[in-house]
Amino acid sequence: MKHYRLYFILLCITAIFSSCDDNIECFENKVYINSAKVGTILVSTNSTEDRTIEAAIAKPASQEIKITYKAEMSLVDTYNKSYNAKAMALPSDYYEILQPTATIAAGSVYSTSVTVHFKDISKLSRDTIYVLPVTIDNANISMLESARTTYFVLKGSALINVVADMEKNYLHIDNWVKPEVVTNMTALTMEALIRARNFDRLINTVMGIEGYFLIRLGDAGFPSNQIQLATSSGNLPGSDSSKGLPTNQWIHIALTYDSTTGAIKIYVNGKLQSEGTKSLGKITLARNGTNGFYIGRSYEDGRYLAGEFSECRIWNKALTEEDINSQYHFYQVDPASEGLVAYWKCNEGQGLVVKDQTGNGNDLTAKNIITWTSVNLPAAKK
Repeated sequence: MKHYRLYFILLCITAIFSSCDDNIECFENKVYINSAKVGTILVSTNSTEDRTIEAAIAKPASQEIKITYKAEMSLVDTYNKSYNAKAMALPSDYYEILQPTATIAAGSVYSTSVTVHFKDISKLSRDTIYVLPVTIDNANISMLESARTTYFVLKGSALINVVADMEKNYLHIDNWVKPEVVTNMTALTMEALIRARNFDRLINTVMGIEGYFLIRLGDAGFPSNQIQLATSSGNLPGSDSSKGLPTNQWIHIALTYDSTTGAIKIYVNGKLQSEGTKSLGKITLARNGTNGFYIGRSYEDGRYLAGEFSECRIWNKALTEEDINSQYHFYQVDPASEGLVAYWKCNEGQGLVVKDQTGNGNDLTAKNIITWTSVNLPAAKK
């Protein structure tokens, strides 16, 4: 009796695997896309990116199999319905399928790779999700319909993931490795991306040299959240409560100076907030020791900024309003940019040292262990 039962079970299993109906594809050697090598492409400042497609079959091929791929934009609607998305078809100017034919050699289960080349993707909107459906157009073997197509998804990425919280802390250069890059500058720009949680002190320091050339917020008889340039020839601008910065928001600050005219301009989030003139001559920021250049300190330790720093830069030229408002400028610039002489991203995520990204070696050191904060800047729309 036991033998009959075992025989009956084996017959049932055989029937299950040898039967087909309208909802189950019969088991045979069908080609499909191995989508594990695809993934999402993040749109940032990178202009190009290559991704590969590889096909596979379940059992080794008895003969060579040829596979051809194509982009099939009619499947964008299928993607949106499947994933409840609102993606747009990736325009043809931004991709190219290089040599779209692949082969699976006899005796193998995997195909050669086909490359999809994405180009000029930094020009795409970070606030839009794009999709490129690539499907197996034809093959000299049956295709597994449920895995015939893969979708390349392109969407905005964070340019800044980590920032330095400098409350009750500061960054300092005790000895400039290359002082010449910030010595006798006839023009300059200083920039920082900050987020303050409060302005509870009389003075909240951004960056510079006390009593010489210093960007700070607040002063005696001056709003504690208004930007002020403190110089050896007086301060600028005048008190104006309407120019105060908000708390708990990321703010890009840029200050430009041109010694030939004495023109000083202060920009907040790319908009001119204040301007004036000072006869300061050429500016040298390469001062060593305790009276030198700081980020987050001036005169004494209590003048810190209670908040986070990112993208601190010094240029040896006065950036224009157009420069400051160029795409992604608040969040990232090329370390090799003309005129960029110091660049501290403040994104190390560990330790006391903040590296100078320009290669000039003028690294900053913190007084205390830095508190590193995870962020997602700029925040792309979902």
